[in-house]
Amino acid sequence: MNLTAESHRVPLSDGNSIPLLGLGTYADPQKTPKGSCLEAVKIAIDAGYRHIDGAFVYFNEHEVGQAIREKIAEGKIKREDIFYCGKLWNTCHPPELVRPTLEKTLKILQLDYVDLYIIELPMAFKPGDALYPKDENGKFIYHETDLCATWEALEACKDAGLAKSIGVSNFNRRQLEMIMNKPGLKYKPVSNQVECHPYFTQPKLLEFCRQHDIVIVGYSPLGTSRDESWVNVSSPPLLKDPVLNAIGKKYNKTAAQIALRFNVQRGVVVIPKSFNPQRIRENFQIFDFSLTEKEMKEIEALNKNVRYVELLM
Repeated sequence: MNLTAESHRVPLSDGNSIPLLGLGTYADPQKTPKGSCLEAVKIAIDAGYRHIDGAFVYFNEHEVGQAIREKIAEGKIKREDIFYCGKLWNTCHPPELVRPTLEKTLKILQLDYVDLYIIELPMAFKPGDALYPKDENGKFIYHETDLCATWEALEACKDAGLAKSIGVSNFNRRQLEMIMNKPGLKYKPVSNQVECHPYFTQPKLLEFCRQHDIVIVGYSPLGTSRDESWVNVSSPPLLKDPVLNAIGKKYNKTAAQIALRFNVQRGVVVIPKSFNPQRIRENFQIFDFSLTEKEMKEIEALNKNVRYVELLM
């Protein structure tokens, strides 16, 4: 995979290209103060980020859109400089809901198109107003999903110019093959967004995706917060790893910067989430050094096959 070092982008199979480093905007609406995402995105754009990863269920796309529009108005960027990824939520898999859902996202963002639109999970919840529908026993209410039919609706959104590229998230090889072997396939997924970091390097999936020109976008590239409600807290904190810290000392970099550089260097796009101005800027400082082949192998050897994000649903 050829990395264009000047602009830190990686080509997508549809002729588009994606910046190797993005800002993740995942937030818990109950715990995140209003305006945090707006400020974070503006700081990120000023620091050089051009890739913003968001989702309807983060409840902050209005702030992301506002930040992008304000930076355009300032003359800092043009719309085409920004790569925005939006996501189709689990309650919206029926084909007739796909375009209206994307149109709703565009209305919230106040943008004409997204650069990438992805199916967030390969399983579906019961359609309706409840984003996490549950029965009287508190169990999730699932919905039978035909991923191929959902994919066809995404293809129609691309044809309509509402999304420049289309992809998936949290898909395994079997689910990817189901779409790629679909009769009448018009566009294959350009990317698959999955958890990926030195403790969960995804070697088999990465190799499969490379063979099929599907770019892996790694979420939680620094591990995650220690929030018991959705994180496996028994797993060791990635950024305390002695190997990452020792390599960091050599380059005068943090363990986080080493973890990000590791993935970027093997062609994995990373989307670290942060609303902390210093960390946002720090995470971007990974293009002024390279890890040696020996160091890359040392970091690869850290793989414990440990997921932080368990997606228990």
